Amino acid sequence: MNTMADELLLTVEKLVYGGDGLGHADGSTVFVPYVLPGEQVRAAVRTRKKKLVQTSLVKVEQAAAARVAAPCPHYQVCGGCHYQHIEIGEQVRQKKEILRETLSRLGGVNWSGEIAAHAGEPYGYRNRAQWAYREALPRALGYFQNESARIVPIDQCPVMSPALQKAFGKLQEMARGNLLAPGLLEIEAFADSADEKIALNVAFERFVKPPKDLVTDFRGALPSLESLLLLDQSKNRFELSGPGFLQHRAGGFTFRVSHLSFFQVNRFLIEEMLQAVVGGRKGGFALDLYAGVGFFTLALAKNFSRVMSVDANLAATEDLRENVKAAGVEVVSENQHAEEFLKKFSEQPEFVVLDPPRAGLGAETAARLANLGAEEIAYLSCDPSTLARDLAVLTGSERRQKTEVEPAQRYEITKLDLFDLFPQTYHIESLVRLRRVT
Repeated sequence: MNTMADELLLTVEKLVYGGDGLGHADGSTVFVPYVLPGEQVRAAVRTRKKKLVQTSLVKVEQAAAARVAAPCPHYQVCGGCHYQHIEIGEQVRQKKEILRETLSRLGGVNWSGEIAAHAGEPYGYRNRAQWAYREALPRALGYFQNESARIVPIDQCPVMSPALQKAFGKLQEMARGNLLAPGLLEIEAFADSADEKIALNVAFERFVKPPKDLVTDFRGALPSLESLLLLDQSKNRFELSGPGFLQHRAGGFTFRVSHLSFFQVNRFLIEEMLQAVVGGRKGGFALDLYAGVGFFTLALAKNFSRVMSVDANLAATEDLRENVKAAGVEVVSENQHAEEFLKKFSEQPEFVVLDPPRAGLGAETAARLANLGAEEIAYLSCDPSTLARDLAVLTGSERRQKTEVEPAQRYEITKLDLFDLFPQTYHIESLVRLRRVT
């Protein structure tokens, strides 16, 4: 490896969580994006901090066999995707290795068994998107450039569902034609499970037009617009046009998902994920933590005689309660943070499902979960780093963090699945099945 001024020629050793490739130079660890293991690349130094060097890719001198041409013209400028240059099968293989290595390095959790992969269509999968508005000339909608506050105008986004791509195309026409009201900040868009109806959350600094006129503008442009939520940030004022929710269907259930609730983003893997988490499980008492609108809760309620759900999002909890009524099942629903709930709750469930945000449980909450003594836990994670920390506590790893509450129960991993919910990105969704051993 050679260095010349602030440019490096190096061989990429592996990919790491976050999207970068890792190599070494003169005793320093070098990170470079948009590469593959084994490639020889030229990279420009952006920052140096002690022994860590962050770079930008200048040229691939020797490409890996799995390198492909990215279909999106905005790739490497827009910050949304990280892996479009990698053949999709190789993306999944690399994510498996990153997951396995992260669990071992950060949590001391060594899984030598198979990691079962679940993958759907590599493009057109997202049922949700968020677009920032650039009011400076030339006006446009776009995404934030990677590690920047600069908005990159885009003409297409191939990871979005067809309904969202169509809606975006029309909104971008309005933006470039100066037909969107001044003060617009961002638009968040959602598509239903049939990819026919959409909902929008539209945020303004303030309303410069009456809300009814804004509604007319958006509904006139978008025939598929089912529900529209407008926000005036200066007054924290919401205006709703429409039912206030979309409907998603999965596992024989219909889910109401309102504007401020969350639903799984990959429209192709929803059924498969539901079956992997809940399928075949039945018994007396099941606990669903971070339950959201009840995606797993309803299926649990069909198979367990008693189910309790916990979620801190009030909008999602209200959706869950409506979904429970519509499904004709019984669920005890708690609207509170799982962390606070587990400080007070001590009843032993047979089965626990948890799908926390990226921050995970936290070591203290993981210890409290262990002390419930459930026979089996299904932990769905969207961040292998926080998953490693939590699994260290649940499995009794030597690398577990010290906690005020000592975990009295220990678990072992029985199965590990990887769901490629976000192809073309570094994001990893994993499902860990744990069984109580002590």
